[in-house]
Amino acid sequence: MMAVNTPICDFGWPAPDFALPDTDGRVRTLAELRGERGLLVMFICNHCPYVKAVLDRIIRDARELASLGIGVVAINSNDATEYPEDSFANMQSLARTLALPFPYLYDAEQAVARAYGAVCTPDFFGFNHALALQYRGRLDASGRAPAAPGGRRELFEAMRAVALTGEGPVEQVASIGCSIKWRAGAATE
Repeated sequence: MMAVNTPICDFGWPAPDFALPDTDGRVRTLAELRGERGLLVMFICNHCPYVKAVLDRIIRDARELASLGIGVVAINSNDATEYPEDSFANMQSLARTLALPFPYLYDAEQAVARAYGAVCTPDFFGFNHALALQYRGRLDASGRAPAAPGGRRELFEAMRAVALTGEGPVEQVASIGCSIKWRAGAATE
């Protein structure tokens, strides 16, 4: 499984709108999910070893960011036909088992992943209160390894700054993960 890095942050880029079903079957929208001070959009999936390695930290950070007025949402855009672990039913099971503190949305048509330019799982897009991009970096320096004791929580620190100032850090390190699993003929252009 080849690792892929995200592009650098395009500061001010506007968040593309979406309307996708969550694991409870409700259709959720960008406007509904944004927090008073911003929104973190994460592209994740069930099967990726990078996501599995950091999901507990994602959950921790999502809970803390909510208290700062940052909305959090996760989107799975992978081809579930080729990667059955990423099916909607398995997303529902994961959301229940882990009591995810954020909506987990299914992008079956992969249109939202294309609109965002998502390239890997996990891929993080941190927007301010005006839904202008301020962070496109990694969760932390751990990759697939366990987090180092006392290691920097880069995503959390960036989104806390976004909540407090409306701006993300100038210095950002790209996220790394497994490529989005595009349906045959559906890859980004």
